[in-house]
Amino acid sequence: MAVGTLAVLQHHFFYLSKSRTQTWFHNTTHLKSQKLFRVPLIYSSSSSSSSSETKIETAESCVNLGLSLFSKGRVNDALIQFETALTLGPNPLEAQAALYNKACCHAYRGEGKKAADCLRTALREYNLKFGTILNDPDLASFRALPEFKELQEEARLGGEDIGSSFRRDLKLISEVQAPFRGVRRFFYIAFSAAAGISTFFTIPRLIRAIEGGDGAPDLLNTAGNAAINIGGLVLFVALFIWENKKEEEQLAQITRDETLSRLPLRLSTNRVVELVQLRDTVRPVILAGNKETVSRAIQKAERFRTDLLKRGVLLVPVIWGEAKRPPIEKKGFGLSEKATTSLPSIGDDFEERAQSITAKSRLKTEARFKAEIVSSSEWERWIRDQQKSEGVTPGQDVYIILRLDGRVRRSGKGMPDWQQIAQELPPMDALLSKLER
Repeated sequence: MAVGTLAVLQHHFFYLSKSRTQTWFHNTTHLKSQKLFRVPLIYSSSSSSSSSETKIETAESCVNLGLSLFSKGRVNDALIQFETALTLGPNPLEAQAALYNKACCHAYRGEGKKAADCLRTALREYNLKFGTILNDPDLASFRALPEFKELQEEARLGGEDIGSSFRRDLKLISEVQAPFRGVRRFFYIAFSAAAGISTFFTIPRLIRAIEGGDGAPDLLNTAGNAAINIGGLVLFVALFIWENKKEEEQLAQITRDETLSRLPLRLSTNRVVELVQLRDTVRPVILAGNKETVSRAIQKAERFRTDLLKRGVLLVPVIWGEAKRPPIEKKGFGLSEKATTSLPSIGDDFEERAQSITAKSRLKTEARFKAEIVSSSEWERWIRDQQKSEGVTPGQDVYIILRLDGRVRRSGKGMPDWQQIAQELPPMDALLSKLER
């Protein structure tokens, strides 16, 4: 959950976040990572202190106690401690930690607006890094809410209300992807200024040429110069505006790519990883649609399994509306239906048992060919945002093919043509695949 450490909060937002369990230590300015749960605050002193002194409430002690309570599942009590810490004159680091952890408590309780308000204050006044919000698994439920989308958009645009650190990081990445944009804009400004100055002096000459008289400049020649200057001014201003618009579109795409990289998947070993951890190893193909459409697409992919596996394809099915369906819990004794059907019956004959064992072996292979999404609401929100950016009606059946570096390669409506994909994608050991990493 929580972070109160300057070191953790200042990580670049593309840095892969491991599972974090930290705690405050007395007389320190940062958190120390622990392998297990957060441990209680440890006081160290050269001499024994009185019991009254050890019970004095401070912002630091309240944050420590709140972290301990949260790790035990006592979210409401932890929330009280973080709120108390904010009333005890905390220093900036303590206030940042209290606000951030308070937001985690609100997110756990499903209070998206309150969580967003706490994070907005921490971003604006206490230099919280937006990447921390993107990485924290305790805020996964919050990232699926509209309040997070609003907060993320504010952070992308920057400004006094939200802070500029996230936008600054985005612009650095944008400059790497488009290194000459700044140079082009400089020349657009310079040429616009030159055209504007020339127009400023040409207009009076044009007026004199129209009025005529002795010493008046040639009308046709002056009008031509004025037209060139005005046309150049309009052209370069338009190019400058277009360049800014392209930059905003690129920043929005980088934001979506970053959000995509943090989406969780469950692999065949039942280990949950973020998509960013699979970079350079697989090419995820996201299949979004209703259950029947996605199932048919996966069945068709079976015919090209070998070729697709050679190209590192990993199927990621996303069923629309899956997040809204409540989980069905089986009550009573015995194995679940799924577990029962996967085990061979002792009473069956040899052929049926052999078929069942073969089916189990194929399921293990299937797990390497497919991955299961975690946090369906986050996946659906990202796909719908991607559809809006490409002019597709949100909720339509679509497929999205990712590159080895995690960026979107291409997408389309409906389900993919697997034969075309097998021909389009180079094998993993090919030179083109190495350049794609």
